[in-house]
Amino acid sequence: MPEKKAWTADDMPDLSGKTIVVTGGNSGIGYEAALEFARKRADVIIACRDLVKARAAAARISASSPGAKVDVMELDLSNLASVRGFSDAFHLGHPALHVLCNNAGVMAIPYRRTVDGFEMQFGTNHLGHFALTGLLLDRLLATDGARVVNVASGAHRMGKIRFDDLQWQNGYRKWRAYGQSKLANLLFTFELQRRADAAGAKLLSVACHPGYAATNLQAAGPRMQGSSMMESLFSVGNSLFAQSAAMGALPTEYAAVAPDVRGGDYIGPDGIAEMWGHPVKVGCSAAARDTATAARLWEVSEQLTNVHYTL
Repeated sequence: MPEKKAWTADDMPDLSGKTIVVTGGNSGIGYEAALEFARKRADVIIACRDLVKARAAAARISASSPGAKVDVMELDLSNLASVRGFSDAFHLGHPALHVLCNNAGVMAIPYRRTVDGFEMQFGTNHLGHFALTGLLLDRLLATDGARVVNVASGAHRMGKIRFDDLQWQNGYRKWRAYGQSKLANLLFTFELQRRADAAGAKLLSVACHPGYAATNLQAAGPRMQGSSMMESLFSVGNSLFAQSAAMGALPTEYAAVAPDVRGGDYIGPDGIAEMWGHPVKVGCSAAARDTATAARLWEVSEQLTNVHYTL
């Protein structure tokens, strides 16, 4: 029996008429995914807090794919007012939303708080995207075949939802805080699918992770700490061991458009330890599938963001 062909961006269907939002689409795997969606003729919106960088990314995409439809919109996921502002602007100009790629994030940074007082990794990676998805839910539910794609990480396996101290006011540990935020991404993904199914909504909620991909994400934490040595070490590690950002974006692209994707799927690389390779359906920790934790996190997230889902 012949081996199944490895999936690549060339296998994406034509996306003409599809509207796709990519948060953090100005760099890394978000940029690579936006590039491929645009190449397949989707209407792509790069949602980014730095409009200068977003416009530069859009220009590169347009130069590489003449005729590409790519726009930029301001979005700072660490500021709930900005999230609401993005939603308001999106509603004015877009009656449909086929794919929401919740890609942007921060990793293992020094302790910081968002504008709203949340620990930065939990506030940006989870709460910002939770609020954004809820505010755009009406557009998603009104669009046939819509998908929410949440970019998680293998680091979710080190995570635990610290309901007694979600904002890490005591004993902050940057990697464990990152793990909590990525576990929250998966709990949110699966709980959204359960609630959509219970409501009879035809929304697909899917998660993915890029494996070990060479992006700017790894260097951000050391740069914020002023550690040029650690920044250099991550740079060397990326050049020697990481796969390209384009390869790291394949799970996102697969989750967003592949026809065999089902709600609640988790997509990652097919290589050793899911670090490298082509996209396939992968497993996750038992904690990520815990329905009681997911329901509690959902309730807390609605309270913290004041975004209440109407499924």
